[in-house]
Amino acid sequence: MTGCSGFIRPVGRREMLQRAGCGFGGLSIAAAAALAEGSGPHFVPRAKRVIFLFMWGGPSHVDLFDHKPRLNEFAGQAVSTEIWKHGSPPGGILLGSPFRHRRCGESGLEISELFPELSRHADRLCVIRSLHTDGSAHGEALLNLHTGSANLVRPSVGAWVSYGLGRESENLPAFITISPPRGHGGVQNYGAAFLPAVHQATAIGSAETPISKARVANLSNSRLDQIAQKKQLDLIQSLNRAQLAEVGEDRGIEGLISSYETAFRMQSVIPRILGLEDETAATLELYGINQPPTDNFGRQCLLARKFAEAGVRYIQVSTDYTWDHHTKNNAGLVKECGQVDRPIAGLLTDLHQRGLLEDTLVIWGAEFGRTPTVENGDGRNHHPAAFSMWLAGGGVRGGLTWGATDEFGFHPVEGAMHMHDLHATLLYGLGLDHERLTFRHAGRDFRLTDVHGNVVRELFG
Repeated sequence: MTGCSGFIRPVGRREMLQRAGCGFGGLSIAAAAALAEGSGPHFVPRAKRVIFLFMWGGPSHVDLFDHKPRLNEFAGQAVSTEIWKHGSPPGGILLGSPFRHRRCGESGLEISELFPELSRHADRLCVIRSLHTDGSAHGEALLNLHTGSANLVRPSVGAWVSYGLGRESENLPAFITISPPRGHGGVQNYGAAFLPAVHQATAIGSAETPISKARVANLSNSRLDQIAQKKQLDLIQSLNRAQLAEVGEDRGIEGLISSYETAFRMQSVIPRILGLEDETAATLELYGINQPPTDNFGRQCLLARKFAEAGVRYIQVSTDYTWDHHTKNNAGLVKECGQVDRPIAGLLTDLHQRGLLEDTLVIWGAEFGRTPTVENGDGRNHHPAAFSMWLAGGGVRGGLTWGATDEFGFHPVEGAMHMHDLHATLLYGLGLDHERLTFRHAGRDFRLTDVHGNVVRELFG
């Protein structure tokens, strides 16, 4: 109320949007109001952001984080009733592992010798050994990992995080994907589906292109300078606003307004982040940059830190399609681990030194694991029934092993976690209730975990 004039009638968000001026400042207010609806944590979060290190193709859990001595004891033998004591035997010929596992750190967390650098962070890692998912093919399992559903087009995890928390930076999107794979779902793996378009990831390059050559598609306009672009954008935005004022509410148009504005601002911010000129020689060495075989993934991990530092909520870093070891499993693991071990350890060290690790949830893993049995003489097949992932930072209990599989690594026998449970737990770490983070579409409320999901609070301190 103001003096003798009595009460001023409250102005709603829609009316404010209709009254706002045509200037860019007015658009900023309108877009911010549109994005604020439904945004914000439901309770005190452990983490502010996520970095997901995605090992596309499925690393072998029994070779890396779920040590199974009995695989070597019975290597070359069929999984028969003589050695299998859990009901009907799964069949196949057991494949041993040549890789030693060491107990690392004060916690004694078991990690394969293929991760010597990462093992130094053992007391920061929470290894989940009991994950399982749906779908034995990459396509279905990937969609379950990235969207929670393989049956319908659904928003990706990062899009839900963006929708739930909103942007932290005015100049950057909330969701960035670095070197995303093009196959097996493609854009759907990081898309927004029926959420407003602003929540879809901005892609930096692709898995098939070295990150040093990657650019954001259509970020700049070589034909128009920024003054001309600003005039053009103001015209487009005024048309969007007029349409929005006419229809009253349209989340798609609201998303366009915010997306156009963010894209305009990104032109001056993204190139600075992609460049490494502001990084010290010591930092580049920490990530293994300019050194084979770690240069490419090291650059990706360093960009992840830079985007996290700049305020991006969800950052996904992807390897190319090289963990799918249907043949030459052992040789393949030596190669792939050699490319990512130092960069990942460097990322954890860098985040810790900068005070970012305590509120950044780092996740490592893939769509499924590999079979304890042999395929094609020296490979391992897809295995969605049991696999391992690890978490670090973001309030996670370091040095913890959660769940267990049987003596060969076929099935969870303790603390089983479905992919829906992992998603529910991830959102919990960000202060989001997976049952309340919903979006009305096609006549019903949708959520990342659908009608499933149990939060494993024990993973957090």
